[in-house]
Amino acid sequence: MTHARIVSVSSDDEHGFSKPRREAITLVAGLGVEGDAHFGATVQHRSRVRRDPTQPNLRQVHLIHRELFEEVDADVAPGELGENVTTEGLDLLALPTGAVLRLGSDAVVQVTGLRNPCVQIDRFEPGLLKQLVGTDAEGRTVRKAGVMGVVLAGGVVRPGDDIVVELPDGVGEPLAPV
Repeated sequence: MTHARIVSVSSDDEHGFSKPRREAITLVAGLGVEGDAHFGATVQHRSRVRRDPTQPNLRQVHLIHRELFEEVDADVAPGELGENVTTEGLDLLALPTGAVLRLGSDAVVQVTGLRNPCVQIDRFEPGLLKQLVGTDAEGRTVRKAGVMGVVLAGGVVRPGDDIVVELPDGVGEPLAPV
């Protein structure tokens, strides 16, 4: 088994698309990444706030696997697709809903679902959205733009930190967009 680790962390207090890389980020239980525009117990994504600002924030932390950057025909670096945590050696998209990720020594994130990429990705790099959302042989939609999660336990997260995965009991529900 490949060693799972964090290769980059990013945050931004603005609602932009890409997030600048940081030396460390602080996760806060029930709220997300301290200082990030998506920090909060209720939804922070603008389109979701317009629909219902009282919904719980299931998108507190966005994680993408670094290996995705090698799969796409675009020059993409950590943080540029808006993720907070860039991982390596872990197939995030194969995790079930409810999987728990221990990031570093203290932080714990529970996976809530798939990121549902939007047209902003094509504004960043024309044609990239089509590479991140496609269909499989059975015609089902496949989303590759990472996973979202909520913070169960806070802590400081840095590049180089290990990731330990704990799977839920039973089979586990496949990831769906959140």
